[in-house]
Amino acid sequence: MARTIRIGVIGCGFYAQNHLNAWRDLAPDGAALAAVCDVDPAKAKTAGETFGVPWYTDVKAMLGAEKLDAIDIVTRQDTHRAIAETTIAHGVSTIVQKPFAPTWEDATAIVDAARKAGVWLAVHENFRFQAPLRAVRKVIDSGAIGQPSWARITFRTGFDVYKTQPYFLDEEKLVIADVGVHVLDVSRFLLGDVSRISCEIQRRNPRVKAEDDTATMLLRHESGAVSVVEATYEARRADDWFPETLLEIEGPRGSIIVTAGCNMKVTSDGKATTSDIGAPLLSWTSHPWHVSQEGAMGACRHFLDCLQRGVPAETRGKDNLRTYALVDAAYRAAAEHRAVAPVKWI
Repeated sequence: MARTIRIGVIGCGFYAQNHLNAWRDLAPDGAALAAVCDVDPAKAKTAGETFGVPWYTDVKAMLGAEKLDAIDIVTRQDTHRAIAETTIAHGVSTIVQKPFAPTWEDATAIVDAARKAGVWLAVHENFRFQAPLRAVRKVIDSGAIGQPSWARITFRTGFDVYKTQPYFLDEEKLVIADVGVHVLDVSRFLLGDVSRISCEIQRRNPRVKAEDDTATMLLRHESGAVSVVEATYEARRADDWFPETLLEIEGPRGSIIVTAGCNMKVTSDGKATTSDIGAPLLSWTSHPWHVSQEGAMGACRHFLDCLQRGVPAETRGKDNLRTYALVDAAYRAAAEHRAVAPVKWI
């Protein structure tokens, strides 16, 4: 039987509910949600009572009282470094929600701390674990379209994200750091690492403090492929398919097109097939959030499997620095009005 992994979740806010439900549902596979923590006593207490586990308001107190194999940090990014360095210092395997950290310095410090301590570290970069995107990756791996040479990957919505996460209005960096990081990671997942990136940002909503509620990026991949990556919270359309990622990928043998409603059309050697690549609703998911929620479940399932087998995660800390470097490079490219090569961490 697979080894049981005792998990503590730090952060019991809006999106953390998906992590909590995912870990609970993975109990038959060996996950044991063992404790929760939040600086807000009301949130911690509610989560603890809902999921039937001890609750805490202090991270060190939880680590001292509970025997935990892994910690899932689902808090605001400005808290990630301090919390991660604490859990790493206790020798506990650590999962950090994206964005990894507010700065490159903070992100690399977390990775370096884990490396020196020999602690397993992963980033909850969950778009790539969504059922539609795993289906696309499977088609690419089959060779049906050949080596991808061009793609457009887009996340465009007018869904009111500020209603559920009002702090977005006051962020210094917004769409690239929040959802653009996901879409950039998808570009790496599907087409490989990036040699340079250009970026144009816009602020189309006057309520937003950040300069970027919309970003249009052009990537040159190390394979020679080119991708256009788009992200905005300011799209205005009657049919808003939030939070789906739509895409087109072309190769020498054909193409993959994913349209709204999780529909995929694959053309290979002149023959086309269509399929529904969505996943069924879970007991705790609902539209329109389901695609995102199911991706969180997929990521947690992957982390659990890796922890049980003692192997690095697909989105291990060191690898995710390559995605974080794209975010950093995109902001620099927008500010400097030129293509920028992402920083490489040794």
